[in-house]
Parts: sequence; C-alpha cells; structure tokens
Amino acid sequence: MGLSEDPELELFLLGLFPTMYLFTVLGNLLIILVVSSDSHLHTPMYFFLSNLSFADICFISTTVPKMIVCIKNQSRVISYVGCMTQMSLFFVFGNMDDMLLTVMAYDQFVAICHPLHYSVIMNRHFCVLLVFVSLLFCLCESQLHSLIALYFTHFKDVEISNFFCEPSQVLNLACSESFTKNLVMYLVGAISGFLPLSGIFFSYYKIPSSILRIPSSGGKYKAFSTCGSHLLVVCLFYGTAIGVYLGSVVSTSPKNSAVTSVMYTVVIPMLNPFIYSLRNRDIKNALFKLQSRAI
Repeated sequence: MGLSEDPELELFLLGLFPTMYLFTVLGNLLIILVVSSDSHLHTPMYFFLSNLSFADICFISTTVPKMIVCIKNQSRVISYVGCMTQMSLFFVFGNMDDMLLTVMAYDQFVAICHPLHYSVIMNRHFCVLLVFVSLLFCLCESQLHSLIALYFTHFKDVEISNFFCEPSQVLNLACSESFTKNLVMYLVGAISGFLPLSGIFFSYYKIPSSILRIPSSGGKYKAFSTCGSHLLVVCLFYGTAIGVYLGSVVSTSPKNSAVTSVMYTVVIPMLNPFIYSLRNRDIKNALFKLQSRAI
C-alpha cells in the first residue's frame, strides 16, 4: 500500500528515499573502507562495526529499492515469491543487526570489566566465530518464520499496509487462527528481541561500576563515549522495531505502523555511520588520514 496515496507526497518521497539510500550505502561503505585501511582499527570493536555497516547496507537494500521502483512505476504489486524472498532477507539482515549489537555490547563488557584478559578472550578466531554463529542463528530464525508463514498461507490479491512485506503483517494475512498468529509472533519476537536485549542489559548492568573505577578522567570519557554511541543505536533500533512488530498484534490500524517502520528500516541504518564516526575519535582520525592519503 506504500506510505501515501497523495501524488505530490509520492513525488517528494521519490526524491527523499533515493537520497537517504545513497547516504546510507556510501556512509556504511566509508566505515568499512576506513576500518579495513587503518591498521589501528583492526580491533574486535571495529571488526564488529564494519560487519554492522555491511548488514545495514543489506538491510536497507531489501526494502528501499523496491519501494522506489513501485513509486516510479506507479505500481505497488509484488509477486508471491518476491514477497516471501523480501520477507526472508529482511528477517536475516534485521536480526543480524540485533545480534551484532549484542556482540558489540559483550565486546565492550569484556574490554571494560576484564581489560587484562581482553586480548585473550576476544581473539580473532573467537570474533569471527561470533559473527558466523550470529549469521547462522539469523538464517535459521528467518527460515522458521518463513516456513510458518508458508504453512498457514492461503491468500491471493491481498493488501499489505506497509511499503514492504513486513513479516508481522504477512503473518497477520497468513494465519487464520488468532491464537496461532499471536503465539508465533510473540515467540519470534522473544527470540529475536528479548534474548539479544537481555544480553545487552546484562552487559550494561556490569559496565557502569567498572567505568567508575577507571582512575583517569580521559579513560572514563572514552568509555562512556563509546558506550553512549552503542546505547543510542540500540535504543533507536529496538525501540521502534519491537514496537512495530509486537504492536501489530493488537493494532486496529496496521497502516499506522508504516511510518514507524521507516524509522528502523531506513533512518537508523543511515544514522549509524554518523553516530559512530562523529562520536568516535579513532574513526575521525582514520578519516583524516584517508583524506590526506587521497589528496
């Protein structure tokens, strides 16, 4: 159904969303380039950050290009196979964001609470394993969600009140039984939302007391700054994503969630590079070095 039926507003969106998509892709590619080109940033935190940037590029690419094509061609039709594919990829890369934010919280917990053991615990092989396990978990959960939707599916020529095949709304259409639909949505929401959030909360429950024990004010500022950037992204992403996904269970007007969906599917992936680069001295120094090298 898109975001609006107003032709003038759609014309505005046709200019806005390609611009936001371009900023997102270029910003996240810049983060990946900076991390890979500067040897000082070859640390677990920036390794996870570069993977988060890659996941954000893939995440926004599952929804925005199709929406731009729909607005340009004045057609909002998506095939059944296309819808299932979009929903599956959306779930994979959306959950990958969840898992990477959790892994980054764990990395900060080890760095601040167990600094003497950090290099031993967060070795290269373990970091690669964490990313691989996160991806495997996301693939399995995505397939579980898709199989449930396919099992209950019995629809044709239906309307989805969003600008993409949003998983919770597809499940709303697919499930005839309200109890089954609610059970599946809360179960998937708990796995993809509650469990990662529990890990993040546990990490940040331990971190503040360790930061206060740091003797130098510079060390405290750096620790709080890094944690602040991460917490800001977590609050923005989880706040809107969980609100849209679980709120759709009791919402009487699914159309209202479309605008909120823009926040965590488009705006937050675009803001991530700015949040991490503008508040991070190491990233800014690496950007200046890269610029000087280019000049």
